Amino acid sequence: MQNSNYYCVIMAGGVGARLWPLSNNSTPKQFIDVLGDGQTLIQKTFQRFARICPKENIYIVTNKTYETLTREQLPELTDNQIILEPFRRDTAPCIAYANYKIKAINPNAVVVVAPSDHYIEKEDVFVDVIQKGLEITSQSSCLLTIGIQPTSPNTGYGYIQYDEDEPLAGNPSVYAVKTFTEKPELEMAKSFIDSGEFLWNAGIFMWSIETINKAFETFLPDINDLFKQGEGLYNTPKEREFIDHIYQVCRKISIDYGIMEKADNAMVYAANFGWSDLGTWSALYDLQKKDDKLNAVVGNHVKLYDASKCVVNMPRNKVVIIQGLDDYIVAENNNVLIICKKSEEQQVRQYVTDVQVDFGREFV
Repeated sequence: MQNSNYYCVIMAGGVGARLWPLSNNSTPKQFIDVLGDGQTLIQKTFQRFARICPKENIYIVTNKTYETLTREQLPELTDNQIILEPFRRDTAPCIAYANYKIKAINPNAVVVVAPSDHYIEKEDVFVDVIQKGLEITSQSSCLLTIGIQPTSPNTGYGYIQYDEDEPLAGNPSVYAVKTFTEKPELEMAKSFIDSGEFLWNAGIFMWSIETINKAFETFLPDINDLFKQGEGLYNTPKEREFIDHIYQVCRKISIDYGIMEKADNAMVYAANFGWSDLGTWSALYDLQKKDDKLNAVVGNHVKLYDASKCVVNMPRNKVVIIQGLDDYIVAENNNVLIICKKSEEQQVRQYVTDVQVDFGREFV
């Protein structure tokens, strides 16, 4: 039987520009079947957490632009479970908003917060880790995050340094956090891996409502004070007007920078459940099925000749012929075609900016 005090907040407001043009402003990657298996990433995420929390305790925080997409893809949600942000303000305000909605219903809640667009290979292991993490945070006043055992010096992930000499009593996989580092340069990432003291930051958090609210009061009092003004309005018809008002003055800041990097009760759960944030074409390529030439293809009418190690994503009914390409991205969506060396994919963000400036926002 599931614990009625367990809640989940799924953050689904990002754009995912590095997977452009597959992911774009109108349909970000969390609402796309990026692996071609019939389910979108947000649907997969919801189903994973439905194994842990009662479905009625799962909340989706997203930009109001994506209200229709969210309702279409997760029709089982009630209106109150869809938390709509009028503006993008990064992860700290979205978490503060969800905290106050949940607190109004259940002040004894223990919450897991997770992105909507990650891939998990070993779902049974993932469920076990989250259940143990929620149990830990229901019994202690720690801010718990998930760290992934790194397999390479990936510069697209944040890193968490942990204290091996300070494991949590009763769980040898949970340690005190020493430092957080945002996406490092390659040489620094290599030194992190070599030291054996660092984990990838998965951006998944667990805490009790009481513990995280104290952290907001201590480290982000301005944001906490804004949302605290709405007590008595949450989960009522007056909530939307209040939120639309305070988001205009709420500052943009991440939960990592605003709280986790400053707190002395931050802990990390070292785990390995086949995790990827699917943030790049290379990450997507790594997870897809390959042909005998190591090409990963989504599309019903794609023909490849003398091509290898390419990631190809095409509309279902478009006939596409590719000849002579090695290690390329070839993708089309929303009247945009990209043909780019996979090794140069860090340029995709710049392409998005240039297209928006030169051709208009409708293409990004």
